[in-house]
Amino acid sequence: MSSNSDAEPFRIDKWLWAARLFKTRALAATAVDGGKVHLNGARTKPAKHVKVGDTLTVRRGEDELILSVLALSARRGPASIATTLYEETSESRGARAERAAQRALMPAAPRADTRPSKRDRRALTRLTKTRW
Repeated sequence: MSSNSDAEPFRIDKWLWAARLFKTRALAATAVDGGKVHLNGARTKPAKHVKVGDTLTVRRGEDELILSVLALSARRGPASIATTLYEETSESRGARAERAAQRALMPAAPRADTRPSKRDRRALTRLTKTRW
């Protein structure tokens, strides 16, 4: 993966995709638009340019990653190379490990052994139907 100089700007959605934080560039752009990605503490747009030294806060599901940009790349390559583009802070790693431990202690949601009956589906429909 080629590391480029600061002179060439990179879109944040393209960098997130190249760093393998999101599976597709469209998912990365959607996450940025949805406020799940903050650049240097501020909400951003997918076309915003990222540079070396920037701090990104990325929220994926229940996890929040705080990353420091180490390199820029326009290509998506192997995961081993993609991890060299950023460094996660130690506070972020610790907080993620703590949340994972808490989730492991929580009881799993009860699951039904059978499919809902027609009567159950109608009850769910009545419950979730919005009335204006």
